[in-house]
Amino acid sequence: MTSRFSRADLRMTSALVILAFVICHLSNHVLALVSLEAALAGHEFLMEPWETPVGTGLLLAAGLTHYGNALWALFLRRSLRMPAFEAWQLGLGLLIPFLMMVHLSGTLLGEVVLGLEPGYPSILLVQWVLSPWKGVVQFVLVLVVWGHACVGLHLRLGAKAWYRTWYPWLLVLAVVIPTLALSGWVAAGNHVVRAAADPAWVGGVLKEARMGPETAAAAARLIGLGILAHLGLIALPLAGRQLRRLGGGVRPLLTHSSGRVMRVMAGATILETLLDNGVAHAAVCGGKARCTTCRVRIRAGGSELAPPAPLEAAALARIEAPPEVRLACQVRPVSDLSILPLLPSDASAADGKLHGGLDGRERLVVVMFIDLRGSTTLGEAKMPYDMLFILHRFFQQMTRALVATGGHYSNFTGDGLMALYGLKGGDPAKAVAASLEGARAMRAGLDQLNLELALELTAPLRMGIGIHYGEAIVGTMGPPDSQIVSAIGDTVNTAARLEGLSKDHDCLLVLSQAAAEAGNLDLAGQERRQVVVKGRLEPVEFYALDTVPG
Repeated sequence: MTSRFSRADLRMTSALVILAFVICHLSNHVLALVSLEAALAGHEFLMEPWETPVGTGLLLAAGLTHYGNALWALFLRRSLRMPAFEAWQLGLGLLIPFLMMVHLSGTLLGEVVLGLEPGYPSILLVQWVLSPWKGVVQFVLVLVVWGHACVGLHLRLGAKAWYRTWYPWLLVLAVVIPTLALSGWVAAGNHVVRAAADPAWVGGVLKEARMGPETAAAAARLIGLGILAHLGLIALPLAGRQLRRLGGGVRPLLTHSSGRVMRVMAGATILETLLDNGVAHAAVCGGKARCTTCRVRIRAGGSELAPPAPLEAAALARIEAPPEVRLACQVRPVSDLSILPLLPSDASAADGKLHGGLDGRERLVVVMFIDLRGSTTLGEAKMPYDMLFILHRFFQQMTRALVATGGHYSNFTGDGLMALYGLKGGDPAKAVAASLEGARAMRAGLDQLNLELALELTAPLRMGIGIHYGEAIVGTMGPPDSQIVSAIGDTVNTAARLEGLSKDHDCLLVLSQAAAEAGNLDLAGQERRQVVVKGRLEPVEFYALDTVPG
């Protein structure tokens, strides 16, 4: 496991610990809608576990880990330009310590440094009666912490299918929880305001919390020191970034497909370089190698790049990306590089799920077309529902044969379908052999279907198959929400024409001479025929076969 992956793991773990604490804290405030006594009783099982040495230690470790990781991430950034969601997360995260110091001065830090023993009534008394400005800060703190957590979870989970399904309900939950918590806090505050009319009650609460006339001034000094410390810690990574900019060395060139040429700062990622130069580029997850929307094709200079780290490699494997496809948020150019973005700059998390390989590349493949014979006549004799049932069973048998023989179902054309073999490259003979094995399995499947539907059919179902081998443009095609891996080009057109010839020659299979040669097939004794295909200057040679050759 690399340190980069380990840091991401720590970031998420620490965030979940802090979120668990925040949810417990807010749930405790919700109980105040019932009564202040209910909130005090709930404190025992919601908050006291966090106040034990183990709970406090766990929370402090998570807080320091998350805070330290944020500062380190700020230092590592080569550009402060980022998508709006990521900017909000960073901005809210850096704001939290300023607001948190006001709260901690009267709670944890107040206990350790000032010797206070605060409780729920004394904290509410300060926020609602003695120092109302602290109440305003507390209100803002709840919204900022919750907003930071929600944005972080959205960036983390946005690419997951289940999250998109549940997003409306999770959004409702994200609004309801802080609303109920702040409502309970207001209800408890009103109770304290009424109780504060009794000086004896106020004196008793302050005495129990060990708060005196000097407490406010001491807490203010503590707040000031905490804010100065936070400002100093923020200044460190920012200063480090400036020093890094002053460093010398050769800065490689990044060439964008739009023609833009940019200098790459030492250690900067492709994504940071693009954003720093005002080039819009997709990055839904905030550059964490999760959504893959920032994917690019390396057109030149890829040999000098370091191989993908585990996090990037796992993301690329999910979309079955070829070697020349990398994630812009993870690649740090060390020499001149030329790239082509593979998704639009406004790509969504759902777009990141699209297949990442075979993006419009020319490659040698076996193309197969299958057609159900006589479907028009059959449709006239059958009710629409019956016809749909027969077609469904036909396609079921055909796709089952494709899956069993390593074929790829590309698309269907009414009563037929198109399939591809050899998508992963390798020996052409094996691809042709697999396609012929698929054709035999399809014929066997059709025979089985005829047996099952014998009472429903006036004549057995027949089919025609056309197989051709050649170069085609293969890639992810179609509308953004329903893209498929398919092929276009002369080879595809020829295969479709060959399948049509199976009807003219009243045979099962029309196999091109190119496919026969690629598959090293011995078709001695079979008549070699020719046909002129529209768009081609030279005729296509083929064999019309009643059986599938071995």
